[in-house]
Amino acid sequence: MKNDYYSTLGVDRNAASEELKAAYRKMALKYHPDRNPGNKEAEEKFKEAAEAYEVLSDSRKREIYNRYGHEGLKGNGFQGFSGFEDIFSSFGDIFEDVFGFGSGRARSRTAARQGPDLRYDLKISFMDAAFGTSPEIEIERFEKCGECEGSGAEPGTQPTVCPTCRGVGQVTRSSGFFSISSACPQCHGAGRIIESPCKACRGTGKIRVKKSIQIKIPPGVETDSRLRLRGEGEEGEFGGPRGDLYVFIYIEPHEFFERDGSDIVYRVSIPMTRAVLGGNIEVPTLEGTERIKIPMNTPHGKVFKLRGKGIPHLRGFGRGDQLVQVAVEIPTGLSRKEEKLLREFAKLRGEL
Repeated sequence: MKNDYYSTLGVDRNAASEELKAAYRKMALKYHPDRNPGNKEAEEKFKEAAEAYEVLSDSRKREIYNRYGHEGLKGNGFQGFSGFEDIFSSFGDIFEDVFGFGSGRARSRTAARQGPDLRYDLKISFMDAAFGTSPEIEIERFEKCGECEGSGAEPGTQPTVCPTCRGVGQVTRSSGFFSISSACPQCHGAGRIIESPCKACRGTGKIRVKKSIQIKIPPGVETDSRLRLRGEGEEGEFGGPRGDLYVFIYIEPHEFFERDGSDIVYRVSIPMTRAVLGGNIEVPTLEGTERIKIPMNTPHGKVFKLRGKGIPHLRGFGRGDQLVQVAVEIPTGLSRKEEKLLREFAKLRGEL
């Protein structure tokens, strides 16, 4: 079972980003394999600290972890680190801060990388959740700059390959157990040099835009359901694909229906006389009204089932049921005549 990430780094749940980075630096310095050759325990602590920092330093992953724990991250595709190559490729800048260098095992900084994922929280009505809907949402994301076509250079000019790292973005040297690399001091890891930055995007190659996207929400979704829209996230790096957009759904409560899985519950009050003598009542359903027969001597809390009047099954055919629970009302504010008749009734039953 995984340890709590905050406990692993020795910080509280409200720790700021600089505090997280400082805690991780301290652990990386203490448990780095170069400083603990052959020590498997230190190696595991080094990996645990890297995984904890990877999650808590990312605002989206941290939010998911705070709400849903390790299972929530797993559901979003994060499986932790499989080895040192994952760690060094993710945290070359940290190791450069701590040791003065990164790792030669890290991939080139100019390699194609998928863009970050995005999250959108969507609130829908109870009825839209029951029968599905196709809303249009608006997100903000980075798109390739149209002026420079993503190059970051002013139109009419081109970036040049960095002469120091020859476009790799890193310079490499050997140090102890590892082949060590660090970000190129001339291009700062970009692998290229832009002498005339594009004015529209200020040399980043991207601009922030608003994007309208129509999504389809199937019938039967529940609160905290998650939709994944592939390729609708942020722009990738160095020609990499876009990230994904995750839409988290929250359902507004209904005025009088409650939900229990695919069933819905409706509570209705009936007079004491109706419960004793029986009769018919009309109750609302998701698609109109339905008449229910109340048998004689119906007790308080009795549940009647309207089959197939509930929520469509999200994965499969058919629908749930509507459960109608009756509450027997005790009469109040009796007139003298009503009280007299009730007393006579009680005497007849031997209750007075």
